[in-house]
Amino acid sequence: MSAACPACSALPPPEAVSDGRPTHLLHLPDIHCGACITSVESALNAVPGVESARVNLTLKRVAVTAPALATAPLVAALAAVGHRAERLDPGRLGPQDTVSRDLLTRIGVAGFAMMNVMLLSVAVWSGATGVTAQVFHLVSASITIPAVAFAGQPFFRSAAGVLRKGRTNMDVPISIAIVLATTASMASALGFNHRAGWFDAALALTFFLLIGRYLERRGRAAARSAAAELAALEAPQALRLDGERETVVAAEALVPGDLIRVRPGDRLPADGTIVTGRTDLDRAVLTGESAPEPAGPGDAVTAGETSLTGLLTVRVDRAGRDTTLARMAEIVATAETQRSRYTGIADRAARLYAPVVHLLGAATFVAWLAMTGDGWLSLDIAISVLVITCPCALALAVPAVSTVATGRLFRQGIVVKSQTALERLSEVDMVAIDKTGTLTSGTPTLGAGVPDDALAIAAGLAAGSSHPVSRAIARAASARGIAPAAVDALREYSGDGVEGRWNGEVVRLGRCAWLDASGDGATCLQIGAQPPVVLPIAESLDPSAPALVRDIRATGRDVALLSGDTSAAVRRVADALGIACAMSRLRPADKVAWVEREADKGHRVLMVGDGLNDTGCLAVAHASIAPGSALDAARNAADVVLLSSGLSGAALALATAGRAVGRMRQNISIAIAYNALAVPLAMMGHVTPFWAALAMSGSSLVVTLNAVRRYA
Repeated sequence: MSAACPACSALPPPEAVSDGRPTHLLHLPDIHCGACITSVESALNAVPGVESARVNLTLKRVAVTAPALATAPLVAALAAVGHRAERLDPGRLGPQDTVSRDLLTRIGVAGFAMMNVMLLSVAVWSGATGVTAQVFHLVSASITIPAVAFAGQPFFRSAAGVLRKGRTNMDVPISIAIVLATTASMASALGFNHRAGWFDAALALTFFLLIGRYLERRGRAAARSAAAELAALEAPQALRLDGERETVVAAEALVPGDLIRVRPGDRLPADGTIVTGRTDLDRAVLTGESAPEPAGPGDAVTAGETSLTGLLTVRVDRAGRDTTLARMAEIVATAETQRSRYTGIADRAARLYAPVVHLLGAATFVAWLAMTGDGWLSLDIAISVLVITCPCALALAVPAVSTVATGRLFRQGIVVKSQTALERLSEVDMVAIDKTGTLTSGTPTLGAGVPDDALAIAAGLAAGSSHPVSRAIARAASARGIAPAAVDALREYSGDGVEGRWNGEVVRLGRCAWLDASGDGATCLQIGAQPPVVLPIAESLDPSAPALVRDIRATGRDVALLSGDTSAAVRRVADALGIACAMSRLRPADKVAWVEREADKGHRVLMVGDGLNDTGCLAVAHASIAPGSALDAARNAADVVLLSSGLSGAALALATAGRAVGRMRQNISIAIAYNALAVPLAMMGHVTPFWAALAMSGSSLVVTLNAVRRYA
């Protein structure tokens, strides 16, 4: 093993990250603030049998880990604290947005009423007094009261629901502000005070708050879930073959072994194997590549892929929630419910909102009343404080960015399995990459000069392994018309090779070092006690490997090459890519030990690997990426999976993660700066309720737009 790479600047060691799999996904249509997050999670965590509950405010969703519970007690627990919950239909992860249409209707009513009341107010502000002014006030009241009662229902219903349960959320002070503005205006209209009415302000308050809420929903639509996009690719029905008869059935009713008919233009409803027919497949859902791929009998197909040309008969291997597409949607949905350190900071700040804002409002009213003795003026200023302190911007600051970033990566063929991965990827200062199947093409070829009898035994051993070298040996034997020898008692040794018995002798195929042999070839064959035979294996670089290494080094990060291959083979690849730190003949435990040593030095290592021998290393690294061609174990252990075959996605994931975390910090700073500036101005009496509503809505819009703007 060569010496360790030169050390980078010292950083704290990585923290362990656990990715739980939620058993239940619930849609929460009415949540919209940090207080809602707290009450939902507290209520669910109090239910016996619930292990954890995580709310995603942007998607209005909660993921609940409760393996032994049905959905009903969870919905009941949320109803008890005033939150409506719906079981999230796996085939419809993006609920139909009827709320936006309802908000637009209420915005129209509030805006129309506001303009009419403003016209009526012109007479009062122009100097009308006495009975004339009172008549105008009463006419304004007849317009305002029904308009506010209708348009303000989203706030009133939410506030009433939580108050009945002895709780509070951001709609409570908003509702108080609207009601107080309208009540005070009515008092003026009836002659109980001598200040001008605030009917136009009450309507403007409702109008701008509704606009803010609508724009938040539009922002969330722009940050739509990648899981929803995956779910939209699921075919709801299938043509099942019962003999020669076609029967239309629900896709979820299919079971392994069923035969289905797939017509040109249809999406595959399940994972399976083509029995008859040939076609061109649109596989962009899994590979990110737009070019169709030919497929015929014996080829595997996946749910969500589209048959473009031919009529197929497919034998179902996995259906329903077991398909690759459904598992991907579940992984992404899980990731969207997880929260990084930045989300925790924003959540903790938002939780303080309800008690603090009520305290500030009451303190402002008392202070101004003591200073001026004018109760109506004090009430006016207190209303402004109640509105302007709404923490919508803070609650949206991080979830919106996370959802947008993971959604855009997904559209580039990159699945982020954990949103904590974005934060960890941004912290990486060293990248360790496996060689075989990762930096190299993964399709090695066997060189010439191998005797036929040795190749037959090697092909028999290769049948017990899915390693790329084993597949190359099998292809070479097939190309030369050599049938694999009958080898039994096959056993694979992770990172070393395969062992079996042939004609009563122990035969082994694997690393030359494992067989105590030397040679430039990566693989040797040993038959009984005979000297090992070197099998020359040639590899070609993945076309995207040079650009990946160049892009990583351009960011100032070190690159290391970790491989179990021979020194000569590793050095050839390292020299071709300009990698100085290259280590060979590493067993799986050696790779894990190397990553742990670098972590102890303060480095935060990103591991990129595809094989069974990389699984442990992927799990212990600060962050990890697996190509789409990786083994299932490697994909399961990795934080990010590149669905396309190229490695360029790894550099894109690093760059996007860095920008996303930077944008999270920007949004938190914007929200803090807004409150630091707006709250003192409101408490000093420099902000009317009208401008308070406009400022609060504007701050939410700013952080939402910052989240969805393009990632250059």
